[in-house]
Amino acid sequence: MLALKIKDITFKNPIMVASGTYGYGNEVSDFVNLSKFGAIITKSVTRNPREGNPPPRIFEVSSGMLNSIGLANLGVEKYIEEKIPYLNKIDTNIIINIAGTRIDDYLETLDMLESANSKHIGYEINISCPNVKEGGMQFGVSPDMTKELTQELRKRTDKILIMKLSPNVTSIEEIGLASQDGGADAVSAINTVMGMSVDIKTKKPRLSTIMGGLSGPCIKPVALANIHKLFKTLDIPIIGIGGISNCDDVIEFMLTGARFVELGTINYKYPNLVETLVDQLQSYLEEQSIDHIKNIVGDLMIENK
Repeated sequence: MLALKIKDITFKNPIMVASGTYGYGNEVSDFVNLSKFGAIITKSVTRNPREGNPPPRIFEVSSGMLNSIGLANLGVEKYIEEKIPYLNKIDTNIIINIAGTRIDDYLETLDMLESANSKHIGYEINISCPNVKEGGMQFGVSPDMTKELTQELRKRTDKILIMKLSPNVTSIEEIGLASQDGGADAVSAINTVMGMSVDIKTKKPRLSTIMGGLSGPCIKPVALANIHKLFKTLDIPIIGIGGISNCDDVIEFMLTGARFVELGTINYKYPNLVETLVDQLQSYLEEQSIDHIKNIVGDLMIENK
């Protein structure tokens, strides 16, 4: 009733963990049953270790949070050595999020992961990263850069390839099409919305980087609008992200066109929400006499005027 596929890979349900919110999984394993998820998407991994941005780099705002972590991570070599053995034990699909500042960074990281003793079934590619060869322009704001990166990654793996799209662009449809044309199996959207907060007493920004990524319930309407645009444009599956906090939100995203969803900021408040959502989704389908959850994907009723 809840199982869905990307390519030939089956996911037990449509609910995934958004990258970063559970680290690499072992950080929350004492109190979260990770096997309940359709997939775990790991914290971003880069070719070399990164310390990230200096604090403060997280700030709570109304109905959400700002973050500017700066892709802090232990680098792909230590990731393979220290994190993969634990991830291999989790009874669900594992997807590795990759970030980089040059195309070669992405490719070298992927090549190392491809040769590792890992059971992961795919990659989510964070393209909201500055391309140092293009003056710091983010990969994900340019259709040409997005397509080139996707094509190069596609040449190196048969695993599922998901491009994670930013809402901070002129046309998310163009970036989605570039991903699809480059060989992506799916897109995930949306990444965080650019935001800022100021302390009026000190007159200083709340984050050390001035601006950061806004997430949480406050961005849900933005996410839904972008999912709707992508669903009308693409043929590949869409994974919806942005402010999902309850079962109604999951259903909204799926009706709008998402085949899967990712839980992000809500994990900090309700880390075990997935267990409730799975039960509630099954109840919803039974109450509505719907045979399978795939039947609600894109089933948005729009009146012609």
